[in-house]
Amino acid sequence: MTELASVPRRTHPLSPFAKAGQGLSGLVLAVFVVARDVPGGFVSRLGLVALLLIAAAVLGWVSWWRTTFWFDDDGDLRIASGLFYRNERRLQLSRLQSVEITRPLVARLVGLAEVRPEVAGGENAKIALAYLSEDEAMAMRAELLARAAGVRGGHADAPVPEERPLIRVPPTDLAISMVMNHWVIIGGVVGLGFLAVALATGRIGGFVAFVFTSGLPGLSLVTGYLAYYDFTVAESADGLRLRSGLLSTRAQTVPPGRVQAVSISQTLLWRWKGWVKVQLNVAGSGGHEGNDGSTGTKGGVILLPVAPVAVAYGLLNRVLPGVDVPGIALAAAPRAARKRAPWQFNQLAVGSDASVFVARGGWLTRRLDVLPHARTQSVRVTQGPWQRLLGLATTHVDSTPGPVAPAAKHRGATEARAIAEAQAVLAGAARAAFRPERWAVRPEEPAQPGEPA
Repeated sequence: MTELASVPRRTHPLSPFAKAGQGLSGLVLAVFVVARDVPGGFVSRLGLVALLLIAAAVLGWVSWWRTTFWFDDDGDLRIASGLFYRNERRLQLSRLQSVEITRPLVARLVGLAEVRPEVAGGENAKIALAYLSEDEAMAMRAELLARAAGVRGGHADAPVPEERPLIRVPPTDLAISMVMNHWVIIGGVVGLGFLAVALATGRIGGFVAFVFTSGLPGLSLVTGYLAYYDFTVAESADGLRLRSGLLSTRAQTVPPGRVQAVSISQTLLWRWKGWVKVQLNVAGSGGHEGNDGSTGTKGGVILLPVAPVAVAYGLLNRVLPGVDVPGIALAAAPRAARKRAPWQFNQLAVGSDASVFVARGGWLTRRLDVLPHARTQSVRVTQGPWQRLLGLATTHVDSTPGPVAPAAKHRGATEARAIAEAQAVLAGAARAAFRPERWAVRPEEPAQPGEPA
């Protein structure tokens, strides 16, 4: 069996052309619009496009030749790049949070894929290997996850762990869920009003307002549908695998124990269908947020864009094994909170057990936030002027940056401080008993030479 990336190597030779193809249409359009006054007309513009393409191809090839990646003696991934100045980066795989494989349309046409490993540490901890062949990308993902788990000596021809499909979101449900958004409906109605005014008066302003209130949101819904089409969740030995996409596909693997926080949300119009959306905070991840498929808050990963409540809780049991979230008793907010938050007062509640902290709230969109005690980053109590007059305060249990921000809102000031103190104790105890970063290594096993203790 041959070692995978035991020496520095390059990405696929077609990578420069696949990257150039991603922006080809925009480049051609820009040249023909910006350079429309170039003497010689169409022929001159066509020649300018050809020159720019040749220059881009040369620069792309040189950049490709100067970029190499390999695994070092500690088992971490390194990548060196740079045309004039060499830049070498290291990804500490013991802190690996997720591995994403994307196949943009142009890359799919030539059988290539991009591998994006992400570790805890934010923007500076992201590396993209663009592009590898699809087989190489799958092997690289397996190798990254194996090394992150503490399994030494991965091999290129080692079998990829089998997976078991869990959930598939029906395309019909996805389309209906995106249209059943109160903001989309309000924008559509307002946009039709502007369109009617524009048609009646003939003024261009009405058409512009229609585009911004209906056209752009509609385009966002289409891109979201394309991004989340055929969304599937599968389970394997190396974590949860998420796949979606119609034109460009996206496959993401979240290793065991890497989920920082979970949110189950339900919009106003989804309630009669019993649908919810499930989002995760994963350190270092730049996933998608929102039903429109647009890139949202850093650290957000869509676990389920839409699903029945029972299905969502069933999947939550696999994300947080042994945690019965529906069975956790929640304490309602004090009566004084009704004056501070009259619309969501009936939803405000907080609770915890030995494993997780749970907070509930929201009005038009109801949310249930769940955070494992061991993943608590900090605990703080805030009190605004209105809360101070009512004797209220809010306890924030901070996670890594992302769409999930658990908070016990509008509690009595004394109760808020007690919640913060109790959470600090629970978090400390949970961290002391938490599993090692390399999840395949048992606590009693000594670390291998070169591995972090």
